[in-house]
Amino acid sequence: MDTVETRELRYFIAVAEELHFGRAAERLGMAQPPLSRAIQQLERRLGVSLLERNRRGVCLTGAGQVLLHEGRAALDASTAAVRRTRRAGGADSPGGPRDRLVLAAKAGASHELLQKLLDAYAAEPDAAEIEVLPCGICEQEGLLRDGRADVALMHKPFNSLAGFDSEELLTEGQVAILPAKHPLAARKTLSLADVSDIPDLPLARWPRHGTYPPGLGPEVHDQTQLAQLIALGRTVAVIPDSARAWLWAEHTAVPLTDAPPVVTYIAWPAHSRSLALAGLIRTATRL
Repeated sequence: MDTVETRELRYFIAVAEELHFGRAAERLGMAQPPLSRAIQQLERRLGVSLLERNRRGVCLTGAGQVLLHEGRAALDASTAAVRRTRRAGGADSPGGPRDRLVLAAKAGASHELLQKLLDAYAAEPDAAEIEVLPCGICEQEGLLRDGRADVALMHKPFNSLAGFDSEELLTEGQVAILPAKHPLAARKTLSLADVSDIPDLPLARWPRHGTYPPGLGPEVHDQTQLAQLIALGRTVAVIPDSARAWLWAEHTAVPLTDAPPVVTYIAWPAHSRSLALAGLIRTATRL
């Protein structure tokens, strides 16, 4: 049989992530014996071993690793379908809102571009309502995949565009954001080597693909935290030039001569058939 139920995927993913049947059962709010039976039945139906069991717990087989990856994508797609269907249905209900799109954008990034896009699209005769969903660092991908957003502004090389359709909108340089009183803040330009080797000012670290890169700098969770740490003289950050929009008086932006350019894309699910989204993309590519 080639069909796997959504319930079975949820069960398997919980076990695969916890690598322990007891913890997975607790997470799912069920007893352990029926969970074990469900996984065994799934393995029999698929004709493969998904887990290797031992006294210390379980580990994934090669087939199990594949199902974990594909199962997460399938659950995200299912959740996204429900969320986008409900948004579309709300537009058709009596007294309901007009068509609505949710646009995810990293807080503080591409502010001028986003404002121009929203203004230009609002002037279109059949424009949908746009809800801007500010998000944290590298969160756009997840918001698109699980349906919380219909479209997003994403930035290479920081975000992955795999599985999405996209259009390039803007290419820009990068700047170093330093405490205004730091000696390097008086320089007209800096290099990446200059900012990566400041003894008293380690580079801030933010998550990429769920983990933080190695380094001595603080782990940053959001833009406000980053801004405060720079103002306090605890860190330095390398960011796209357009992010100057959120600088504080205690900050100084210095252009970097050798940082790779940042390319801003508008991205959306490859299977989308939304006419409102198509109109927004047309407006974006005209800007």
